[in-house]
Amino acid sequence: MSSSLLSTGAPPPRVMISPVISQHRAGSSSLSRLNSSDYAPRDERVVQPDPFLRPHERDILVLSTVIKLVLYPSYRSTDFEVHRNWLAITRTLPISQWYYDTTSEWTLDYPPFFAYFEWFMSLFARVVDPKITDLNNLEYDAWSVIAFQRTTVIVTELVMGAALLRFIRGTSTNRTMQTIISASIFLHPSFLIVDHIHFQYNGFMFGILLWSILMARNGNKLFSGFLFAVLLNFKHIYMYLAPAYFVYLLRSYCLTPQGSLRLPQFMKLANAVIIVFVLSLGPFAIMGQLPQLLSRLFPFTRGLNHAYWAPNAWALITALDRVLLKVSQRLGWDLAINAAGVSSTSRGLVGDTIFAIIPTVKPLHTFVITVAFQLVFLAKLWIVPTYRSFVCALTLCGYTSFMFGWHVHEKAVMLVLVPLRQDCSAADNHAHFRTFTIASVAGIFSLFPLLFTPAETLVKILYSVIWGVVVLQSLGRRVYEYPSSKLMVLVDFAEKAYISGFIVLQTFVTLYPMLTTKSAMVAPEQEVTVGSGDVKVDVMADVASQMEFLPLMLTSVYCALGLVWAFLRLGYLYIRTY
Repeated sequence: MSSSLLSTGAPPPRVMISPVISQHRAGSSSLSRLNSSDYAPRDERVVQPDPFLRPHERDILVLSTVIKLVLYPSYRSTDFEVHRNWLAITRTLPISQWYYDTTSEWTLDYPPFFAYFEWFMSLFARVVDPKITDLNNLEYDAWSVIAFQRTTVIVTELVMGAALLRFIRGTSTNRTMQTIISASIFLHPSFLIVDHIHFQYNGFMFGILLWSILMARNGNKLFSGFLFAVLLNFKHIYMYLAPAYFVYLLRSYCLTPQGSLRLPQFMKLANAVIIVFVLSLGPFAIMGQLPQLLSRLFPFTRGLNHAYWAPNAWALITALDRVLLKVSQRLGWDLAINAAGVSSTSRGLVGDTIFAIIPTVKPLHTFVITVAFQLVFLAKLWIVPTYRSFVCALTLCGYTSFMFGWHVHEKAVMLVLVPLRQDCSAADNHAHFRTFTIASVAGIFSLFPLLFTPAETLVKILYSVIWGVVVLQSLGRRVYEYPSSKLMVLVDFAEKAYISGFIVLQTFVTLYPMLTTKSAMVAPEQEVTVGSGDVKVDVMADVASQMEFLPLMLTSVYCALGLVWAFLRLGYLYIRTY
């Protein structure tokens, strides 16, 4: 047939050439660039891995870094010199003298891992400016040390940022909400106030805590316990959270659902924790310095309240004692008054807090009350040892210690705010969201007295308001529920009125110093007999002392009202709903 075609001169049959082959013949290289997914069904396409940083994540990182860089020249607390001195101690002295040195009043009083951390940073500090690590160069405040220490806070805080990114990447459902939660933690006003202005390294240490919580969420409970042991040896305040870790890991990792011991898992966890503590405390145990180290970590000579009353239950009790004292003075009640307590609670000093009317609280009392509340929540965690139950119990353990602990610092409220923020219940339920809102507003405001200079006042207010509006509105729109009863209408109104009251409080705190300065005058001493006549009070001195402390006292008491209410709400919700 082919010969006949050739012989007749008929055109050959047309052969259809695919566009790909045609392009190849034309010298195109597109064939080599074809992706196999172009030939695969849509549901079989290869899923591309998440980029290291998405555009909005990069924007958040850049924005937060710029804000922190701008704050470099801002107010610095004594903690700035504390950490500079620790750089000098760990760089200049042998390890055997770290916990004995008293060259400065700011002695080393953090666990060994943090001391090792300071030693590591001192290697770079010495390169930046050798004077930074000069042990006798006290109160050194050159621009080199300011820039170096501020930068170390920003860099080490990336440990927290990395953990928050892993929370987002590991979320298969509602990733948008997890992104909001993670961003709100990374941008939380407490970190800006306490770390980047006042100066501390909480972002770094909360980063370790979040990595530990992340490991628990991912089912890697052994590594979760290991990281928490590491955290305890960085800062011992995290002991407040230890009971929740102990119960959760014991119940869900070391025991079967029927309660039988899983010996291999128990031994793994025990060995992991022991290794951490041996690495931390071992060198000091060998040198026979454990008693000295522990005396630095746990100075039990301090009083019930810190200089600025932490906004907890004891702030309310202390304020009640002051009210009863004033009422007894005015009405002439025949009450037994402790003369030492008349001035003790009015000044808010670091020393022993002695009440004038109410029986004085001892460390044993605070310990018993704290343990009693924690046992209630730990019993619930033992019954329901799930991840969500663990995070809420963890928050409540820290919350309980903050509410009833001995000599609690105001900055310890971060142990409540950060785990509470990571608990996603605030994004799922209106009751949890309202609890989170009250605790967040009161907790953040309670940190405002740390920054008392005019320049930083605008920064802390503006930044906190923007954070609150963006975060709380984005969550509130998703979970809002109209009150279901008349009682709940009243509760809703009272809570909104309480939050609005912070505007009035901030106005008073801002204007009060100016008003008192103008009206200040010297007055003669005046003594008033109180009660049975055994106690005499210098009225003018007492009034002057209280007036100086009034803005702090009102801030502490008002914030304590909200934090105590949020604590009761969260405890009830945990027992009732988890």
